[in-house]
Amino acid sequence: MKYAAIDIGSNAVRLLIANVVDNGGSFSSKKDTLIRVPLRLGDNAFLDGFISDKKISEMLKTMQAFKNLMDVYKVNDYLAYATSAMREARNGPEIVARIKEEIGLEIEIVHGEKEANIIYNNHIEQSLDKNKNYLYIDVGGGSTELSIFSENKIVASHSFNIGTIRILDNQDKDETWTEMHDFVKKHTKNYKSIIGIGTGGNINKLFKMSEEKDNVPLSFHKLKNLYDYLNSFSLKDRINVLGLNNDRADVIIPACEIYITLMKWASIKDIYVPKVGMVDGIIQMLMDKNLGVK
Repeated sequence: MKYAAIDIGSNAVRLLIANVVDNGGSFSSKKDTLIRVPLRLGDNAFLDGFISDKKISEMLKTMQAFKNLMDVYKVNDYLAYATSAMREARNGPEIVARIKEEIGLEIEIVHGEKEANIIYNNHIEQSLDKNKNYLYIDVGGGSTELSIFSENKIVASHSFNIGTIRILDNQDKDETWTEMHDFVKKHTKNYKSIIGIGTGGNINKLFKMSEEKDNVPLSFHKLKNLYDYLNSFSLKDRINVLGLNNDRADVIIPACEIYITLMKWASIKDIYVPKVGMVDGIIQMLMDKNLGVK
């Protein structure tokens, strides 16, 4: 079986094709192909409230390419979700209808809470220590999803309109930061200690740059030092000297700021980076739906 997941984010659009293996009655997935296209839909959506004709054209070409790849790989089933940028774009539903008509792909624009549930659908809670408490942080281009885990269960979850593209475009609002601060304080005050879990492309890159071993958490101190180090370079030098991709070199700074701020608010000393995200959650949803996997 092959499943495909499409994540239409505010910074990038991703396609993950995964092989699903039957292990004698239990099923697992293995990544086959992951493609990321930096469309930056958020630049339009957050500044202008709609997606421009140029971006729509690029998106249509990307979706056609994804459809062709899915056909070539003989994908059995897929799900495609659009998040923050398409939520806010006035012409988001119109674009979705056009993609369905012209390309034959069905896309659902999801609200923030469903986005969070999709991300957490990778069953990260199964690998957590039930005696410890966690703040799960997923930072995207348009939003940040937060969940508090205690005793292997989500006790609180919320999506906030704070993301890397919003910050770069000066579209993040003070009141949203205040709401996020109050949420963290309210839901972490009763726990003696909180451990962080971070997902998203930027924290994955930061973890790689830290040269920590897999399954070892990134300390607040090390993350702060990485942030100071990256911030000491100009955007141009982050690309030319440090070798960051153009579409990563700018967003990695505000991403750092979000993670560091949240870790401070929750007094988090260490953050684990499991290298999973929205597309992994979508694949798990497909397995749950078609194979009864839980």
